[in-house]
Amino acid sequence: MIVLGLDTCLNACSVAVLDGETVLTHASEAMARGHQERLAPMAQAVMARAGLPFSRLNRIGATVGPGSFTGLRVGVAFAKGLGSALGIPAVGVGALEALAAEASGLVAAAIDARRDQIYLQIFEDGEALMAADVLPIGTAAARLAELAMGRPLTLVGSGAHLLGDAAPGARILTPEGCDARAVARLAAASAPTPIRPLYLRAPDAKLPGGISL
Repeated sequence: MIVLGLDTCLNACSVAVLDGETVLTHASEAMARGHQERLAPMAQAVMARAGLPFSRLNRIGATVGPGSFTGLRVGVAFAKGLGSALGIPAVGVGALEALAAEASGLVAAAIDARRDQIYLQIFEDGEALMAADVLPIGTAAARLAELAMGRPLTLVGSGAHLLGDAAPGARILTPEGCDARAVARLAAASAPTPIRPLYLRAPDAKLPGGISL
C-alpha cells in the first residue's frame, strides 16, 4: 500500500510517502503559520522525488488534531480534496497518537493548549490508556503520575516540559510537529473512516458579540 502522510497540526509542515514499511521520501519544515501555502507544493515535491504520480497512491493520512485550528483544517481539507479527486480513502490520525509513535513503552503525548491547559493522551506499546483530553496542568500531572506509577516514561510534545515535575527522570522529546512517516504508518493500519477534525475545546478566537468561530 502506498500512503501519503501529512501533518499541519502543530509548528511544522510535514509530508511523507511510504510503500508498505518502506519510506520512499519525506520532508518537514518548521513553521508556526503558512501551512496552507506550503502543503501542496511540498506534497508535489515529495511525490516527484519518490518518482510517483499521485494516481499511484492508495491512501492518504492526515493529522486531525488537537492542535492549531487553522493548521489542522488545512491538512484535513487537502487530504479530503485529494482523496476525493483520486477516489481513495483519506484517513484521520490523532496528533497525540502520531507524537506518541516517536517512542516505545509508556509514552505520554502532551501538547501545550495554553490557558494553563494541556492536550494529553497516554499510550503503552502503542495502545491508548486514556482517550485524548484537554486538562488543567495540575490534573494532567496527577493523571500522568497515576498511570505511570514510577515506571520508565517518555514525554513527547510541546507540553512535555510542563509535566516533567510529575515524572522525574522521564525522557523528554519536543518535536516541532508530528512525523508524517508515523502518520502514514498509522493511517495504513487504520480502518478507513470519514476524516474530520478533532476539536477538544472551542477556538480562542471570537467574533464580535462573543460568538465563537
